[in-house]
Amino acid sequence: MKNVLFLALAAASLAFTSCDSKKEEAAKKEGDAVEASADAKAAGLDAKADSVKKAGEATSGAMKDNADKMTAPAAGTTTTTTTEVKK
Repeated sequence: MKNVLFLALAAASLAFTSCDSKKEEAAKKEGDAVEASADAKAAGLDAKADSVKKAGEATSGAMKDNADKMTAPAAGTTTTTTTEVKK
């Protein structure tokens, strides 16, 4: 009889320990909320990074296009700078 009572008590204690407490559930929900917030912030930072990258690429492209439009000096001619002329 003692063995049956002991087994019943052991089974009951396992049943109670396997259930999540209210504090544990609250902590898990809070952790999920923090994770969701971090994911949202990361997505916002990714969008900003993409925007900065596109702006940089556009500026770089415009600079290269302007460089291509510059005329090179004719063959056999030289160019001088203002400082060279003053000397």
